[in-house]
Amino acid sequence: MKKICVITTSLAKGGAERSTAILTQMLFKLQYEIHVVTTKNDIDYEFSGTLFNLERKFGADLSNLKKMMVLRSYFKKHNFDIIIDNRTRPVFIKEYILHNFVFKAKRKIFVVRSFYLNYYFPENKFLARLLYKNKSELVTVSKEIKDAIAKKYNLTDSTLIYNATGIDAIIEKSNEKIDLNEDYVLWYGRIEENVKNLTLLLNAYKKSTLPSNNIKLYIVGEGKDEGVLNKKVKDLDLEEKIKHISFLKNPFPYVKKAKFTVLTSYFEGFPRVLIESLICGTPVVSVDCKSGPKEIIKHEYNGLLVDNYNVEALAIAFNSFIDNQSLYIKCKNNAKMSVNKFSIENIAKDWQQFLKHEM
Repeated sequence: MKKICVITTSLAKGGAERSTAILTQMLFKLQYEIHVVTTKNDIDYEFSGTLFNLERKFGADLSNLKKMMVLRSYFKKHNFDIIIDNRTRPVFIKEYILHNFVFKAKRKIFVVRSFYLNYYFPENKFLARLLYKNKSELVTVSKEIKDAIAKKYNLTDSTLIYNATGIDAIIEKSNEKIDLNEDYVLWYGRIEENVKNLTLLLNAYKKSTLPSNNIKLYIVGEGKDEGVLNKKVKDLDLEEKIKHISFLKNPFPYVKKAKFTVLTSYFEGFPRVLIESLICGTPVVSVDCKSGPKEIIKHEYNGLLVDNYNVEALAIAFNSFIDNQSLYIKCKNNAKMSVNKFSIENIAKDWQQFLKHEM
């Protein structure tokens, strides 16, 4: 049985972290021996494997040098066959040391989970190629990320494996009873303005006919820009129309009851919120950001895809799902079946095939 170590910053709050947790479960079911290394003591999502929680074990004040020494000893002790690193990796010197002197395994796989490549690569192309040469392998979660890496860094051997989603588990969780007796559309995720562009969301909602039709906007999530969000809501005089709910471990009953969900991000990787919404039978309205939405949404089949940064176009899309009931019902009826290809069972086959391959 091969030993795999999955490395992540945390297993809490974000879509990338949820995807990493699901990855551990998939690989465990494929009969690999799974170990999980987290550098932060944040665990919300269910995972499989033996956990090594660096912050819980040694505290939050451990220096970077001490962390590297601890991790080097850990990897030397376990002699892993495969390492799968899901962290962001923006600092070249730190990552070069980790790649070459700390992460010891026969295969080293580095997952790129966002189109914002500066999270994972140094800006300098030579340094990027130096970091990921030799025994390093890259996995991307969207075709657009794969193509961007090839174009910008001339790293053409990356492998595309989409994020997996536990369809049955989401459907079960979505059936949890909640007491809601009003119409609403839903945005949910981490509240970070420079990524999620909540300004676009609020401006399009205000410009649409949703407020006058007494259809509220629910925003579910927490993050560093909650104060910014609350100020914008007040400035737009939408305090009676917008409801903010903090982070929920189970948002799916809210997703299921929503008229539709919305994504307005500047950039993504492969946005789970779109897939999760469609699984719940709720159609989606999304901007065509890089990357992921166009690989999930078929326009006017399971949702609406609109130009990014365009308040008018987004407001019109909102109105379309209220005014054009035949279009809305068509997208709602197609929602669930449109994302079956992203099931854990299907994506597990992709990972199994990839891991069978030896460099």
